[in-house]
Amino acid sequence: MAAPDSLTPGASQHRRSVGTPVRPVEAGRFLVGAGRYTADLRLPGMRHVAFVRSPHAHARVRSIDPSATLALPGVSAVLLGREAVERATPLSSGRHEVGDLSGSWLRACDWPCMAVDRVRYVGEIVAAVVADDRYLAEDAAEGVAVEYEPLPPIVDPEQGSRPGSPRLHEQVPDNVLAHFTFEAGAVDEAFARAALVLRERFRTNRLSPSPLECRAVVAQYDPPRGELTVWISSQAPHLVRTALSDVLSLPAERIRVIAPHVGGGFGAKHPIYPEEIVLSLLALRSGGTVRWVEDRREHLAAGHHARDQVHEVELAADEEGRILGIRDRYLVDVGAYSVYPQTGGLEALQTGRLLPGPYRVPSYRWESRAVLTNKAPGGPYRAVSRPVGNFVLESLLERVARTLGLDPVAVRRRNLVQPGEFPYQAVTGLTYDSGSYVEALDLLERLVDRPRFREQQRRAREAERFLGVGFACFNELAAQGSRAINLGRGHDNFSGYDSAVVSIDTGGYLSVALGVTCQGQSHETVFAQLLADEFGVDPSQVTVREGDTATTPFGMGAFGSRSMVVGGGALLLAARRLRQKVFRLAAHLLEASASDLELADGWVRVRGVPDRGLSLKQVSRVAHFDPTRLPLDMEPGLVELARYDPPPGTWSNGCQAAVVEVDPETGQVRLLRYLAVEDCGRAINPLVVDGQVRGGIVQGIGQALLEEIRYDESGQLLAGSFLDYLLPTASDLPSIELAHLSTPSPITVDGFKGVGESGPINPLAAIANAIVDALWPLSLRLAETPLTPERVRWAIAAALRRRSNPQATRS
Repeated sequence: MAAPDSLTPGASQHRRSVGTPVRPVEAGRFLVGAGRYTADLRLPGMRHVAFVRSPHAHARVRSIDPSATLALPGVSAVLLGREAVERATPLSSGRHEVGDLSGSWLRACDWPCMAVDRVRYVGEIVAAVVADDRYLAEDAAEGVAVEYEPLPPIVDPEQGSRPGSPRLHEQVPDNVLAHFTFEAGAVDEAFARAALVLRERFRTNRLSPSPLECRAVVAQYDPPRGELTVWISSQAPHLVRTALSDVLSLPAERIRVIAPHVGGGFGAKHPIYPEEIVLSLLALRSGGTVRWVEDRREHLAAGHHARDQVHEVELAADEEGRILGIRDRYLVDVGAYSVYPQTGGLEALQTGRLLPGPYRVPSYRWESRAVLTNKAPGGPYRAVSRPVGNFVLESLLERVARTLGLDPVAVRRRNLVQPGEFPYQAVTGLTYDSGSYVEALDLLERLVDRPRFREQQRRAREAERFLGVGFACFNELAAQGSRAINLGRGHDNFSGYDSAVVSIDTGGYLSVALGVTCQGQSHETVFAQLLADEFGVDPSQVTVREGDTATTPFGMGAFGSRSMVVGGGALLLAARRLRQKVFRLAAHLLEASASDLELADGWVRVRGVPDRGLSLKQVSRVAHFDPTRLPLDMEPGLVELARYDPPPGTWSNGCQAAVVEVDPETGQVRLLRYLAVEDCGRAINPLVVDGQVRGGIVQGIGQALLEEIRYDESGQLLAGSFLDYLLPTASDLPSIELAHLSTPSPITVDGFKGVGESGPINPLAAIANAIVDALWPLSLRLAETPLTPERVRWAIAAALRRRSNPQATRS
């Protein structure tokens, strides 16, 4: 669907803001500490909440005695699980069949806001303590006496899916929460005629999204008005309101949810958590205000995790390295519950669907299972599942090239969707609307300057230093519409459209209220740029409102790289309708034709007659205060609401390269260069786009080299702080070199595509391939992540064993 410019007569004539690298107006506020986050709220009579959390991965709760805690001065209440579940129904998402995958299913799995008889992961809530201050609440929580009977834990998805494993939920008898299967093309025939078949087992690391600001909730109940207000660090306040209405049996109109400034989300703040339900219950119970701010240990233990997968995969190729077919069977460790509303089937579905990426794969079979374990629930994390699938396929492509004695870049280029093939229907049935797949790889190869690098590599090896370069390509599915979301994933509680209300106030100033939300993406700047250009004004004259269910239209929030595609699309539809009304009213007042008018610098003028015009303020005054001067069929006011439901999805693309130095004695990997080419269609603000891409790449580097949520055999968390869960710092990173292409989408409003999730997709694969290149004579197989020094040394040792015993070498 092309942009509906035809809706509006006239045009905006001024120096355009869109496409200009405008410095975000929010930046100064945050840099000087003037942001206002949920944890900054100080309300009269506010009390503080601390949670009693399970120290066991799996146990029966024999008894809970809060009497000692209730006797402490300053403690006002203790809420136990039995009372909580009587007043709040469990979160439950999922249905039995998935619409477009025959033979696939997704089971419902209830998640109570507090445990009653049984705990299923370390960190699950068993009680909530309310006290006068946080310190007292934390101390008092330690006084709640809980008797547990430990049960055998499930700490691995392979263990959990075996017959005879402990059953975690009655609703899920074999611990398999979801099962997906898909086949297209002549898969077995492709393998039978292949010149090369590669097989590998990959296991990827469990991650925590770890935004800078942890989660936080403040809940306030006003008994005379019967209204509940919840301030929350969330990516989707309207979905929080819907969930609270459902589980608490309250009318949604009596619930207001406000997301103030939010310090990062990365998917972690899109689902609904038990804590916001418990805080709401405590506010309803007390008729007052309660506050909880998550600490980092709570976030690592009870915030959701992601990307913990095991793949058994095969790839068939011809003698020139062309992919003939792929077979993949994989498990996803989804923890103890199914997240709401995305469901625990999210990664199990997305990985298989998106694994082919930008490559032509003629035949493909995949089967996946989402398995429950005694760990924190698994949920969405920036670029959901794509870094895993990309690592699997790019690692195999690298081996194809090297096994056949071919150039790895040439093999990628040969397999990429070619320039004349768009729109391209992938083997998965998904349609790639547009892209610059080959062009991006060509540009990246020039930026890397491989001939020069090979000479540097040769000289370094003479000095016993080992340098390598690795490439990886990606495409990014963004902004899926309602049909794709509701039919593809089993969702019946959120959708793909979003909303915008654009208005002109009595002073002639513009504002937009949006259903999407901001967690650091500079929405206040980029949406102001977008709206300003539609009316020929400076962005400083535009007010952007988000994050408050009382002042914004219903929307799904920020996820899936959708804010500009869907939120911006809705904004433009509303703005162009409003602009049409402005032109029509101005034409009526000026006794001119609307087609002869233009907008510039806040004025509507007759083209070619600059002295004949009206300011937006003058037009607005008539629209608001003098309905007798309006055209007969025009209503007073200047406000328009639009909702935009995009097509099934649009596709950004790009590729990335890493240059590393590897110490084979220690296994230490040092990043020397990192380069990326990005094509996100029409860029509103190149400066913001660069920030999104760089930030995503850093997160991808974290998965590649450092980050890992680990549990021991009893289900105890071994990464409970940033001393154990390692994030990349400035000292770990080279300068990230970026280049851009622009292929606007032919199916979205104004050609917008997503960019928020592209950065993290390639780093794991690119860095792994660079390590392989650095030590290529050893034919390394890097199949388990992160690529820590220990794992690199293990891979070197395994390669040496294969060289000494060729008979033991696998395909």
